[in-house]
Amino acid sequence: MTRPLIIALLSLLFLQCGESKDPYSIETGRVGLIDRDVRIGQIDSIFAQDSVVGLSPTTAALGTVGEVEIYEKGGSKLLLVSPEDDRDPNARITNIQVFDSRYLTDKGLSTASTFADVKANYAIASIENAINSVVVFLADSDIYLTIDKKELPEELRYNYNARIEATQIPDEATIKYFMIGWDHSEDDNSTDQ
Repeated sequence: MTRPLIIALLSLLFLQCGESKDPYSIETGRVGLIDRDVRIGQIDSIFAQDSVVGLSPTTAALGTVGEVEIYEKGGSKLLLVSPEDDRDPNARITNIQVFDSRYLTDKGLSTASTFADVKANYAIASIENAINSVVVFLADSDIYLTIDKKELPEELRYNYNARIEATQIPDEATIKYFMIGWDHSEDDNSTDQ
């Protein structure tokens, strides 16, 4: 091999090694640095440059357990991470609530988006009517959003049995909770077969 070819190959190798995941990207199976295979006990090492605050009264010698909030150094709340078992540091993560608007999907959806942004970029799988909010599930996505009923027309705010359609939610309605949910039961079923 010639010297220029070796230098070119090494440069390419270093470039590929230097590439890392966008710490604010939301993709299927991934929220920033957390993917669906991460265990709650790994959160401390993943966010070593940030502050991880445990919300569970349970402690474990082997690592973080229970629900945790992640804060950027400087105080900005980034995420709330919930595992499937609050007592097990090896528990998989089932829910992530996103607080920081820098976390974006490939279509630009964030906590700062409006319902118009949701409708313009995503198919809606279903809408559930809850007591004080509506929960919007996006098709082919891990994302679900909560919109406060105060954002809805008056006739829908207090009718808990009403079937709410996307056309009834105003375009300017803001997102109250931006959530990602991972169902690991399908992972468990595939390993049992």
